[in-house]
Amino acid sequence: MLRFFLLFLVIQVSLFTAELLRPVQQYVVIPFTEGIAAVSAWLVKLFDERVFSQGIVLRDMDSGFAVSIEAGCNGVEAVIVLVAALLAFSAPWRHKLWGIVIGFFAIQGLNLVRIITLFYLGQWNMKAFEWAHLYIWQALIMLDVLIIFLIWLRYLPKPSTAPAEESHVT
Repeated sequence: MLRFFLLFLVIQVSLFTAELLRPVQQYVVIPFTEGIAAVSAWLVKLFDERVFSQGIVLRDMDSGFAVSIEAGCNGVEAVIVLVAALLAFSAPWRHKLWGIVIGFFAIQGLNLVRIITLFYLGQWNMKAFEWAHLYIWQALIMLDVLIIFLIWLRYLPKPSTAPAEESHVT
């Protein structure tokens, strides 16, 4: 357990440090966040044509209300925590990779729900928006990471144990 915890911390520190590097921000994180805004706008447009995204901003044309998807709101940090946990755990690489892929999509799926609900909540009531943004959704996204990790643990193959030799007393 200590090995897992220490490896988990080292991987997290490494990934969070890498995320902060200018080239990673410029060529990975910002384009990814712009993609999240575009997908959010596309989903909202299925029901409301008066919405568009520009860069990392999702905006309503009628009210002018907009949300900007900043660092911490793009799901990248939650994915980093999950990836660190999966990589630190002693399991076959095939299962780690499946956990990362499925976990990534599960986290980003919930994050899209988060962004869209906050977008509409902010148009309705800013106090409710702030509370949901800072407390409810932060906790739910990290709870999602924990649940994904626990489900992943459940589907890991059982470690094989060699049959014990029988001892015969004569």
